[in-house]
Parts: sequence; C-alpha cells; structure tokens
Amino acid sequence: MEALLEILKYILPALIVFATSYYILKKLVDNQYHLQVLEFKNKYSKEAIPLKLQSYERLILFCDRISIPNLIMRLKTKEMKNIELKNVMMISVQKEFEHNIAQQLYTSTKLWEIISLAKTDVMSFIELHSNNIDPDALSIDLANKLLTEHHKLKKDPIDLAILAIREEAKIILNA
Repeated sequence: MEALLEILKYILPALIVFATSYYILKKLVDNQYHLQVLEFKNKYSKEAIPLKLQSYERLILFCDRISIPNLIMRLKTKEMKNIELKNVMMISVQKEFEHNIAQQLYTSTKLWEIISLAKTDVMSFIELHSNNIDPDALSIDLANKLLTEHHKLKKDPIDLAILAIREEAKIILNA
C-alpha cells in the first residue's frame, strides 16, 4: 500500500503537468489555426472583390445590351421584316445571357434570379408585342410598337436589374 502511495506521489503531479501542458498547447494550436483561417479569408476577400466588381460591370453591360431600345438600335436594318427582327432580338438576348451565365458564380442567388427574370421579361415583352403585327411587314412596325410599349412601362425590368446590381455592389464595397 505504501508503495502505491509512493507511486501516486510521482504520477499524480506528472498527470496534472501533462494535462495542463496539453490544454495550453491545444489552445495555442487552435488559436494559430483560427488566425490562419482569418488571414486566408482576409486575403481571399481582398482578391475576390475585384472579381465581383468585374462581374457586376459585365452584368450591367448585359442588361444594357438586352434593353429594348438598344436591341432595336443594334439589330434592326431597313430591309428586315418584323418576324426577322423578332427572331434576331430573341436570339441576341439568349446569346447575351449564355455569354454571361458564369457571372452567377460571383453574385448572390437573389441577384442572379433578378437577372434571369429580367432576361425572361424582355423575351416575353418582345413575344407579346410581336404577336399583333404582320410578320411580313417591314421591321419599322415592330420597332415602333416595341418602343411605344416600352415607354409605357412603369417599371422596366432592366432598370430594376441594374438597380439590384448596384445595391449588391454597394454592399461589397462597404464591407
């Protein structure tokens, strides 16, 4: 029994020292790990901000390119028929969207939904207002109809999308 107490005299303090050392070293390693994670996040965010801003620039350009007045100005020719103008506008909107689809990587899910809805609204607008016009008449008829109806819109989906892009960019810049 006395031998057991002698052994405990040495083992118990050694266990206390070991446990204390283990606890202190674990805390030190955890703190170092958290510090490295913070440094990595800080470095990533500094590198990611320019990429995000570039993405927002591209999305604003996309919105500008698919706006009704700009589509008409860019795509309409004198000898074009209404059906040709409609088709070339629909194809152009879809191609612009496909060209910028990777930008969703740098935006929030909500912003990407707004961009997608703006594209869909533009295509629906073109489809809706081209239905009542003679497809074989000159494209000036469709162009005038689209511009007239576009000016009547209270809320242009493209303007709303651009506003959403600007708001998200402000959040990134002020963070």
